[in-house]
Amino acid sequence: MPPRKRATPGQGELLGMSSTKEIQDILWKAADKLRGSMDASQYKEFVLGLVFLKYVSDAFAERRAQLAADPELAEISEHRRAAFLEEKDEYTEANVFWVPQVARWDHISDNAQSAVDGVGKLLDDAMNAIMKENPTLTGVLPTIFNRDNVDKKRLKELVDLISDARFTGHGDRPAQDVLGETYEYFLERFARAEGKRAGEFYTPASVVRLLVEILEPYEGRVYDPCCGSGGMFVQSGKFVTERRGKDHSHDIAVYGQEANERTWRLAKMNLAIHGMDPRGVGDRWADTFVEDKHPDRKADFVLANPPFNLSDWARNTKDPRWRFGVPPQSNANYAWLQHIVSKLGERGSAGVILANGSMSSKQSGEGEIRAALVEADLMACMVALPGNLFRTTAIPVCLWFLTKDKTPQGAKALAERRGEVLFIDARNLGTMIDRTERILTDEDLVKIAGTYHAWRGTTSAKAKDVKYEDEVGFCYSATLEEIREHDFALTPGRYVGATKVEENPGAEPVEERIARLTKEIFVHLDESARLGQVIRERLECLHYDH
Repeated sequence: MPPRKRATPGQGELLGMSSTKEIQDILWKAADKLRGSMDASQYKEFVLGLVFLKYVSDAFAERRAQLAADPELAEISEHRRAAFLEEKDEYTEANVFWVPQVARWDHISDNAQSAVDGVGKLLDDAMNAIMKENPTLTGVLPTIFNRDNVDKKRLKELVDLISDARFTGHGDRPAQDVLGETYEYFLERFARAEGKRAGEFYTPASVVRLLVEILEPYEGRVYDPCCGSGGMFVQSGKFVTERRGKDHSHDIAVYGQEANERTWRLAKMNLAIHGMDPRGVGDRWADTFVEDKHPDRKADFVLANPPFNLSDWARNTKDPRWRFGVPPQSNANYAWLQHIVSKLGERGSAGVILANGSMSSKQSGEGEIRAALVEADLMACMVALPGNLFRTTAIPVCLWFLTKDKTPQGAKALAERRGEVLFIDARNLGTMIDRTERILTDEDLVKIAGTYHAWRGTTSAKAKDVKYEDEVGFCYSATLEEIREHDFALTPGRYVGATKVEENPGAEPVEERIARLTKEIFVHLDESARLGQVIRERLECLHYDH
């Protein structure tokens, strides 16, 4: 009888777990042990690369099983059948990455313990083999597993955990769903772990969902000029799939770019693992202001979360994108906005996350640029968000929605909104999930997005028979004349007004309340002084005793 295989640390915990979230938590803890001497950004690439390798291998195995189930294969010889299952075109034509033998997870799992050069070399070879066979992944996958700062024993344990059957597609949940969720889970955990440094690659999920729910990118080109790890694209894809089914998942094409090399790699893997074409984010990372990777492309939808108040940026005063005024060197907010406007198609719309200061700043010509955007009737909606949505920064933020066409748009029969801007003050929405972080709930998203759709008269609003009405303290549709009267400040609070507080006839009169509270404060001050004297006397006794 062969000896029983010893369980990998962590596998014992897995046995009692059932939900994907619980299993992912255990995987995170196991991976975290590998951190060792790696810096945070390298470690992130390390773990997400491993999840991606598992995904491409599982997707390959699923396609192979589909091919093997073809009844016609049963009628040919075993030799020809095996050769057919190794034909690369049968996989690539189905948008499945070709995975060479040395990169298949079974091979890695079976040899992780006994590999002559170690598990790290095994994984590096697998990554290189996949990149060699799949040009769209060239330069994307990490080959850092065999470095001296990697604990090979714990790496082997992590490989065993990822090999667990619950990290494999099954039934109606293909590998893309299972490993896609795991990839997103890890991105979020890394963002939490890295705090402020995570801003470059991660936007909170509820904020991304709000942008997508308002823009409703059902079909066409979706663009993000600072795409981070690709979260805007992934959420757009989910939106289409959830509303119209998986058959429509390719109704949108995504394009973008990212300046950070490692973040660009994460975006490429994130798109691929969610079944989206990674070629849209270019063959190389690049700064949007230095090298526009999509100079002639126009988009139907632009979603973006640019770095807040960026001062160190490549400013060229003669750049033709500054149609509404040259943005200041001290802040790139209006450079991002004008770049995004330059990318909008004939009826394109955009949703952009910016710091609150962008709504009313007048420094270095920003007020003039904002006025020009308003006068060009490009502004559709402004949303003030509650604080603490971003774990990565304490800066309060808002959403800018711009559009090239506020007419009814023919057969769409939208509401005529030329010369109007919708203001939504959502600062009182959201729920704190811990001491420092707030999220927008599903109800919050429905309320904000529903208000916008009712104002614009979209199909989704008509289906619910919802009509727009101003709501004091929450939303207001302002004319351009009213915005001029406010000197082109776009802060929603200036337009929606304050909610009327109902008077309580039984409430204590203000004067009496002030007198009572003042008296209470004096009592507490007296008590504080008395306790201070007691402490002083006790300390002096201690001093004399010694």
